[in-house]
Amino acid sequence: MAVSTSLETEKKPAVWKVFLDNVIRLPWTWRITILYLTFMLFMPIVAMFLKASTVPPAKFWEIATSEMALATYNVTFVTSVMAAAVNGVFGTLIAWVLVRYDFPFKRIIDATVDLPFALPTSVAGLTLATVYSDNGWIGSLLAPLGIKVSFTRLGVGVAMIFISLPFVIRTVQPVLQEMEKEVEEAAWSLGASQWETFVKVILPPLFPTILTGVALGFSRAVGEYGSTVIIASNTPFQDLIAPVLIFQRLEQYDYAGATVIGVVLLVISLVLLLAINFLQAWARRYDNR
Repeated sequence: MAVSTSLETEKKPAVWKVFLDNVIRLPWTWRITILYLTFMLFMPIVAMFLKASTVPPAKFWEIATSEMALATYNVTFVTSVMAAAVNGVFGTLIAWVLVRYDFPFKRIIDATVDLPFALPTSVAGLTLATVYSDNGWIGSLLAPLGIKVSFTRLGVGVAMIFISLPFVIRTVQPVLQEMEKEVEEAAWSLGASQWETFVKVILPPLFPTILTGVALGFSRAVGEYGSTVIIASNTPFQDLIAPVLIFQRLEQYDYAGATVIGVVLLVISLVLLLAINFLQAWARRYDNR
């Protein structure tokens, strides 16, 4: 029995061979997709986790939960969530205006929405820091009110709002264009006000799309470096964000510390994005009832 069992074990192909055989049988589109995602997405993530695994657990926990690291998590994620929420409201409003109204220079304004995509982030940070400084066009108006934007945490939020705004607009805009206006007119004919029509007729099918834009904007804000590093003072426990802390650790040749902070950012971002995706799925199921 033992000999036959060993022979059967030897005859069984290795797991990786079975996996390769299955991959080879897939259509070429699937093979290209798997290959591209493996090299461009999965392997870098796995490499980062493997690098972090070389740090002893006690040291990993010490670095990940240090006072400076916790402060940067707070600045990064709380500010990103607030920036994404602001863009969720105003991005939807802008998309509504661009879709439902005709006005002079509409095409120019519509094209300008994509400017944060094309503008180098360092240029955006320099521009925002200049405009919102105490002597800038906007900063000089806020200074008498005691509101300081540049080189503060508020400036970090402004930069995150600027670079993530197009994600919400461009996600909501196509859905608004496909929505039938006759449904709104039917609601008006039944006596619903414009606000009731928006809340009960337009918003429910639009809500999952808004969440998608908010999630994309949040992801962009969390990873932003170029603009925030210029408009912020980068002072620990005030406006220092996690990406800047990672860069500072790299400048100090603390590769293990930089990797640990990067892994924590990755895990927290994945958890938040999964939560948003579950919320989207719940909203779609609720709308289909």
